[in-house]
Amino acid sequence: MTVASIGARCRLPGWESLKRSAEEAAALIENGMTVGMSGFTRAGEAKAVPLALAERARHDPLSITLMTGASLGNDLDKQLTEAHVLSRRMPFQVDATLRRAINNGEVMFIDQHLSETVELLRNHQLQDLDVAVVEAAAITEEGGIVPTTSVGNSASYAILAKQVIIELNLSAPAELEGLHDIYIPQMRPNRTPIPVVAPDSRIGTPYIPIDPSRIAAIVVTDGRDSPSTVLPPDVDTQRIADHLMAFFAAEVEAGRLSRSLLPLQAGIGTMANAVMTGLANGPFEHLTMYSEVLQDSTFDLFDAGKLDYASGCSITLSEARGEAVWRNLDKYRDRLILRPQELSNHPGIVRRLGVIAVNTALEADIYGNVNSTHVCGTRMMNGIGGSGDFARNAQLAVFITKSLAKGGDVSSLVPFVSHVDHTEHDVDILVTEHGLADLRGLAPRERAPLIIENCADPAYRPALHRYFEAACRRGGHTPHCLEQALGWHQAMERDGHMRTLRDDG
Repeated sequence: MTVASIGARCRLPGWESLKRSAEEAAALIENGMTVGMSGFTRAGEAKAVPLALAERARHDPLSITLMTGASLGNDLDKQLTEAHVLSRRMPFQVDATLRRAINNGEVMFIDQHLSETVELLRNHQLQDLDVAVVEAAAITEEGGIVPTTSVGNSASYAILAKQVIIELNLSAPAELEGLHDIYIPQMRPNRTPIPVVAPDSRIGTPYIPIDPSRIAAIVVTDGRDSPSTVLPPDVDTQRIADHLMAFFAAEVEAGRLSRSLLPLQAGIGTMANAVMTGLANGPFEHLTMYSEVLQDSTFDLFDAGKLDYASGCSITLSEARGEAVWRNLDKYRDRLILRPQELSNHPGIVRRLGVIAVNTALEADIYGNVNSTHVCGTRMMNGIGGSGDFARNAQLAVFITKSLAKGGDVSSLVPFVSHVDHTEHDVDILVTEHGLADLRGLAPRERAPLIIENCADPAYRPALHRYFEAACRRGGHTPHCLEQALGWHQAMERDGHMRTLRDDG
């Protein structure tokens, strides 16, 4: 990334009078405030002011409510947690230190569908924002903020906050300007339809429009996003991808899909990224994406000539992929668009476009309910993110998971999930390395044998069959033995594994 001159990046007349150090800008944030910060999946987060705030809090204690788009990079959540800055956090996170604080009850975490946060804020159902801290690649002559590698909730935070701090990041490629499409829905009850009718629809402005009088500080920075931690496909993720490719091919053969499929969405992470990468070797062409996070697989598909266009709200790349993409952004920029997450995840747009949604399950049960957030029903991992926005409204809602966890000690397929994020009503397809269960049009008693045989690991299938047979003897539309339903999780809590269930009987 080349460092451009500040004058080319900051075109607001008289901006020099607003220039502040990170420490001076952080001083504008006071104890008890509600603060919105840019950042979505380790991309486009404000980098200098949060660190200055954490450093200040170590000798001058304060705590705030922090809203972002999704997770932050550069260990910001870790450092803010260790400095006891966070009293309340929403709507998503992935940091281990913050996760411990959440599960210990030290930080109140509000787990939200990612399309909903700014709707709640806009309608004063959440505490009004005092300060917004937004990373920018440029500032226009009128004070418009050009985001960097994510939009997330930055647009609404900047528009709604009483004061705005802009971090002008000179390391962000200048070519990002023009990539974004900022559109803010009207207030209810007089809202008009959002006119996104295809992934490449442009309906807004390439910058966040704000009144420059509300800009309280401009901090010039020079920092990079954290690289993604996505791993290359392994044997199991490749099998999951193969099962899904075969399913898509069958849907095309049956006339339910064309060879260009429908706009694709993939959740963040190794498994979903591997499935999308698998499309590069498939028979499908002229693909499009309408997703929240554009990962390595997006650019793999571009380079393979399979993908025509991709819409998202952030770009999160591995170190090697990022170096190649940012050096050659002109190669891709006409086929990319970044939107606010309330649009990238908007239920009405997802349903209108007929998105194929591929998200990852922490565990699933024999009837198709999915837990994507809580270990043994209580301990938060990351959050529901955008998976619910897409699953409820997609034409095809696909959930993928490896059948085993912890080296085989834990089955990801259980009699009854310990926490329900996605009910059986929202899950169309369930895939593991062992196979695929097409749940469309099936009653609960039809779903269970299919899921057990196609998706569960063979070592745990006998126990799952025994449970289902015993439950059926009791009757009911969705048969359960309630006193045994969470027995697999009880074994996990008691023994640290589920092997006794695997070996029983």
